[in-house]
Amino acid sequence: MLPRNEAIRQMNEWGAKGTPFLFFTDFLGNQAQVIQSEKAASLDIRYDFNGISNSERPSHSAVSLEKSPISKAAFTLAFDELMKEIKYGNSFLTNLTFETPVVPSAGLKTIFQRTTAKYKLLLDDRFVCFSPEIFIQIKDGKIHSFPMKGTIDASLPNAAELILKDPKELAEHVTIVDLIRNDLSAVADQVTVARFRYIDEIRTGTGTILQVSSEIVGNVRKAWQAHIGDILFSLLPAGSICGAPKPKTVEIIQQIETHKRGFYTGVCGLFDGEKLDSGVMIRFIEKRGDGYVYKSGGGITAFSDVDKEYDEYIRKIYIPVSHAR
Repeated sequence: MLPRNEAIRQMNEWGAKGTPFLFFTDFLGNQAQVIQSEKAASLDIRYDFNGISNSERPSHSAVSLEKSPISKAAFTLAFDELMKEIKYGNSFLTNLTFETPVVPSAGLKTIFQRTTAKYKLLLDDRFVCFSPEIFIQIKDGKIHSFPMKGTIDASLPNAAELILKDPKELAEHVTIVDLIRNDLSAVADQVTVARFRYIDEIRTGTGTILQVSSEIVGNVRKAWQAHIGDILFSLLPAGSICGAPKPKTVEIIQQIETHKRGFYTGVCGLFDGEKLDSGVMIRFIEKRGDGYVYKSGGGITAFSDVDKEYDEYIRKIYIPVSHAR
């Protein structure tokens, strides 16, 4: 792994030369792996980013998951502590995450092979990620971001209408869209919201959920490839998995969360020599001793209800079998 400054330097150097590379970072961007794409397999790294892969195609056969969520009381304790910070005005939106002991029916490599997601990453026997969320894409002179905020059980009557009309979900989504728009404005010009609050349908092992996304677009500056590391790391941590205002909210996360996020909620991606594609590392299983933990969470605002947030935390502990955007 490389420290932040060395990772930035390496990405800038290879970007300027048009050298393809793979990368992934931890939550805060303090350390990263940056390697030439063809060398990933030799380091026991497997990836599949929007169909660009160094591994075999998924088999799509089911993988089951037994989960032992934290108690409602433990969740409420963290929730109440966070709500105090929100009421003090220290944060408008905070993404609160937890570790959940899980027992998957297969190992990490098999999970990687059998799941379907936009961004899949397997690091040896340490972790597997199967994320539906784009971080940034840079191509044809444009930088795109697709923040994903808002989740609902698709089996509920009029689920899409319910989530789009929910005031808490609207407030959460607007906050993140504004944060990402401001982030991109530091590295691009003429930043606009191209699409606001559209629906993603994601199938899990136990049903289907709907998630709400937006698309933000800007004009990337000339010779961006030679500054690709500076651009990417300046946007970390990803706004959708921390909150706003970003610096203070990160402090709050580190005070309240009882686990280290590590590479969970970091970003991963590929530069193919001309364009960049990257995802946020959510939906994440990590090896822990002889067992496994699943890291997940959700956004909390002043409008949040503890019962609904607890249900959402549990609902996000799943292994995807298919997805659509």
